[in-house]
Amino acid sequence: MSAYDGLPGDWELVVGLEVHVELATTTKLFSASPNRFGDEPNTNIDPVTLGLPGALPVLNEQAVELAMRVGAALNCTIQACTFHRKNYFYPDMPKAYQVTQYDQPLNVDGHLDLPNGVRVGIERAHMEEDAGKSTHIGGSGGRVHGATASLIDLNRAGVPLVEIVSRPDIRSADDARAYVSELRSILLAVGASDAKMEEGSMRVDANVSVHKPGTPFGTRCEIKNVNSVRSVGRAIEYEARRQIDLIESGDVVRQQTRHWDEGDGRTHTLRTKEDADDYRYFLEPDLVPLVPSQEWIDRVHAALPMLPAARRARLAEASGQAADSEAVTSVVERGQDDFVLAVGQAGGSVARALVYVKEAFAESPQVPAADLAALTLLETAGTLTATQAKAVLAELVANNGGDAAAIAAAKGFEAMDNSALEGFVQDAIAADPDAWQKFCGGDGKAMGALVGLVMKASKGKADGKLVTAMLNQKKG
Repeated sequence: MSAYDGLPGDWELVVGLEVHVELATTTKLFSASPNRFGDEPNTNIDPVTLGLPGALPVLNEQAVELAMRVGAALNCTIQACTFHRKNYFYPDMPKAYQVTQYDQPLNVDGHLDLPNGVRVGIERAHMEEDAGKSTHIGGSGGRVHGATASLIDLNRAGVPLVEIVSRPDIRSADDARAYVSELRSILLAVGASDAKMEEGSMRVDANVSVHKPGTPFGTRCEIKNVNSVRSVGRAIEYEARRQIDLIESGDVVRQQTRHWDEGDGRTHTLRTKEDADDYRYFLEPDLVPLVPSQEWIDRVHAALPMLPAARRARLAEASGQAADSEAVTSVVERGQDDFVLAVGQAGGSVARALVYVKEAFAESPQVPAADLAALTLLETAGTLTATQAKAVLAELVANNGGDAAAIAAAKGFEAMDNSALEGFVQDAIAADPDAWQKFCGGDGKAMGALVGLVMKASKGKADGKLVTAMLNQKKG
């Protein structure tokens, strides 16, 4: 099933997420090669990227600054740290090891609060270099199994990453989706990454297990490289049910690394899950410990912008809408909340401006806040109906502003007096007595039909709220 409605029986889901985020630097983590997406394959390379003998890494200060921003935004402690070599062989890792952080990471012990109030602990947010990219030709779904050839692009090798490791505090697929979405919003807000999951600059690994409440956590499986918020939820839901089916059939869950296939909606075995010992971590001999000064840490904290949660709370208070409402969340996510608040500062209705911006402004608004404020006042005063206001809004958007009152007058929008409106209501009742009877019986859909008749007869000039009030009054 596509919708998550809980696990069968009394099973409990346990999820921890590892999110790999490419930092928005100009160059790579340890070299001067460009950090740029979409260039011709194998053009952004150098001796350090290729792991040539004698090539020495130089730590990118901008990458450290962005990583510290991530840690500060996630309420982490920023500390002195070291780099290690993580040893493994893969064709897109030319050095046969990855430079990462192991037992002394840069950011530790943070948390992220979801819009629903759930707090997810952040174990660490450490720095490391990205691997290259393998493209498998032939076979099924671009995977190595069955492929006739594999192509290696090392442009991504050495790109700076922050790996954000949550604690296993997530208990539903919905919360996992919310976590990834909120984390993405934070990353964008602090300017640490473009967080484009479709381009791989933000990739999610999900550690999933199931157990009965009061018993130890079950054996976890890791789902690698999930690349959309929707897929995160689907992959977790499938994997949880797969594990439950195994256990209830008398089998056991084996610790594995698995791949999510969006096409068939299933996870597939990649390999047996490695433990830390398998990677033979040891200190990177070519890099000294990184010790951020307290002054630097304080400066990073002081420069943080208002984060999405605080912005949602601010907009909710000003508009009277819930902080987790679709309008508030979408406007904040698009970075349009300052404009909505500016409409209020210009004397307009923040509540109406919120609706206008959500529905009519896919990108940054080009309409002056004062012009939109004037439109909100015309609607809230009853001079324009919601339908008329929508038409005026379309003109404002098309022309990057204008005089809302003049546009309304040019369109012939005039407030309808109550006597005329009363006549349209009576005509609607007479035209559809069945709908009227159903409405009197409590059928809400029937009211919509009656309002629709009034709006049609009045050519959209009637105020829907007044029509509804009149119908309710007549119903008694």
